[in-house]
Formats: sequence, C-alpha cells, structure tokens
Amino acid sequence: MISLNSYSDFTAKSKGLDDFWVLIHKKTSEQSDCAFENIKEASKGYKIFTVDVNDVKDIHSKYDVKTVPTLLKFENKRFKAVYKGCNDTSFYKSLFSDTIFSASSNGDNAPKQKSVTVYSTPTCSWCTRIKDYLKANNIRFKDVDVSKDQKAAEAMVKRSGQQGVPQTLIGGQVIVGFDKPKIDKLLGL
Repeated sequence: MISLNSYSDFTAKSKGLDDFWVLIHKKTSEQSDCAFENIKEASKGYKIFTVDVNDVKDIHSKYDVKTVPTLLKFENKRFKAVYKGCNDTSFYKSLFSDTIFSASSNGDNAPKQKSVTVYSTPTCSWCTRIKDYLKANNIRFKDVDVSKDQKAAEAMVKRSGQQGVPQTLIGGQVIVGFDKPKIDKLLGL
C-alpha cells in the first residue's frame, strides 16, 4: 500500500498505471481502520494507494468523497467505481480480482461448453454452492459480483425480472436460484 500526500503526488505515482485503487480513510476512525486492515490483507499483488484525510485535503474533494472509508477503483486510467464502508477481507479479495474460474481443457475433440455466467454476491450461500458445483463438474464460468457491479445488476434484473441471486446464464438461458436439474440438463451433466 502506497501512501499519498497530495493530489500532485497521486498524479505522479499513478502515471503509467492502467488499473489501481485508492483508499480514502481517516486514521483512528474505527471504520477506516477496519477497512485499511482488511484491504491491506486482501490486496497482495494489487496496486493500492492510501490517503489519510487528516493529512491530505485535496484528493477526496476531486472525487466528491464525503464519507470515509471510501475505496475508489480506477480502470484503464479512468475513475470507475466507489465502494464505501468497511467490508470483510473476502469481499475485498473478490473486488480486487475479476473472478473467472477456468477448468482444464478436455482436449481438442471435446464438445464446446455453453457459456456460463453466475451472477452472485459474496455473502450468498447458494451462490457459493452453485459455483462449487460447477467447479466440481469442471464447468468453466464467469463469476459476476452484482454487489460491486451496478450495471451488471441492472442487466441481470432486466433479463430475469428478479433481483435475487444466484442467477446463472447458460447459453443465453436464465436460471434463478440453484436449480440443479435444469443446470444439469442445459450443460449435459
């Protein structure tokens, strides 16, 4: 984690980086200390900048941050998203990685698998069950965390008419919940 001391320091240190994160926090605040420690544990291998609003006054105003802790996501050099409050380490690990599970190939003669996308949240036990089931059956899938991707959440609701997770998209067909017989049928399990 890299501490910043001004907006000019931020622009200098982030120059040349495509994807990175900025944690805006306030030392000695219980929520900020919680977020700082959990992000520190979850962020190994990721570029995380930190800004203490006690010392730095010109960064949070540039991004209209009014409460701390706030985590800013920058993707392709552009400000992309805001995550507020303290979350557990698993949430941050999920956030820092766009989780895609890829099973090993069965060879060139194996039939092509239908595309599979699981719309989930980190706290959903049924989401974990469906992902474990797909992994156990060597099914490649993309995991989309709708708690951190508002556009994906809106698209999910528009497609199915429902907000609940998990929702699984298999070859263009939506399955709401963990409907094992339907999943097996669509994937030929």
